[in-house]
Amino acid sequence: MKSQHEIKMWTPTTVVLFLIMAAGVAIIIYRLMAGLGAVTNLNDRFPWGLWIGFDVLGGVAMAAGGFLIAGAVYVLNMKKYKPIARAAILNAFFGYLLAATAIMLDIGVPWRIWHPVFMWQIHSIMWVVAIHVVLYTSTLAAESSPMFFEKVKMEKAAKFIERIIVPIVLFGVLLSTLHQSSLGAVYLIVPKKLSSFWYNSQLPTLFLASAVMMGLSMVSLETIISGKAFRHEPNMGILSGLARGTLIASIVYLIMKLWFLIKGPGLGAAFSGTSESNMYLLEMIVGVIGPILLLLVKSVRENIKNILFVDILVIAGVLINRMNVAIFGLYRDQSARGASYFPTWMEFVVTLAFIAFAIVGFKLSVKYLRVLPEAETQH
Repeated sequence: MKSQHEIKMWTPTTVVLFLIMAAGVAIIIYRLMAGLGAVTNLNDRFPWGLWIGFDVLGGVAMAAGGFLIAGAVYVLNMKKYKPIARAAILNAFFGYLLAATAIMLDIGVPWRIWHPVFMWQIHSIMWVVAIHVVLYTSTLAAESSPMFFEKVKMEKAAKFIERIIVPIVLFGVLLSTLHQSSLGAVYLIVPKKLSSFWYNSQLPTLFLASAVMMGLSMVSLETIISGKAFRHEPNMGILSGLARGTLIASIVYLIMKLWFLIKGPGLGAAFSGTSESNMYLLEMIVGVIGPILLLLVKSVRENIKNILFVDILVIAGVLINRMNVAIFGLYRDQSARGASYFPTWMEFVVTLAFIAFAIVGFKLSVKYLRVLPEAETQH
């Protein structure tokens, strides 16, 4: 592995990422000054768009790897995955920070983002989502804190967190499980608007199941890319284990999706040629059926390039699912009421800035903190 002083920050790629971040910050400042309507194409009939569908629903699903790996290592004692635990938790922390930022930008008065913490409305699913974000982001900060304590030579604080890490992780697993499903529960309030391809009473369960797929694939993708970027050989046993986990989760998810398709619009509706059916088939082929067929082949699960390809398919498929629920599944009903929505270029830039922030933040962390201690030991 590259030693920390060998990691160069100002590479051409990093410079591009910083420029994207700078553009995103400028747009965010403009949004805070001029309002939501000046930056987005959102309206009263289409109040949620790219920032909720991709940045929040998709971003939180990508962060699911944090609770999965933490739970596997510290609760189930699966020490095999300990080398990637810190990286998975740190990336989940970045994911939740960005999701919280996206929520703040998307509400009408951003500086009231703190209200749910003190103004409880326990009967509101939106309040439940907000509290889960606050609590789980704090939990991820606690799980990541030993890296920072080690950096500032606060050894006693780092050891204290390590001694109580199991109850912290247990609390985090509980919170994340509830949060992943509660995001799906938000859309239970639109039964007459959301297409029957995606609406059913078990939408929270489907969100949780697909988040497990996404989380495992995201951790695998991060492990492969960081291995290439920082010149350390990824553990093939870890990658194969993550691939098997993704396969199992995908099969369970496929069975659930087919069951609700048959119970709902019917199997034939998926081939009716409508925009909704085409988007449904796209998410299923790309993110579920394709990866299952590939991962059933043992040689695919034992080859890094093949695993990387499958990871990309699963991540893309779940992101399409989140966009289907948030936008495309609602579009026919909303357009019938005279509403339309397509993101502005500024919405896309802010989303790219979030992604750039996560990449640069992880690189900075690897350079200045012990994110990959086991890889250093091998080196």
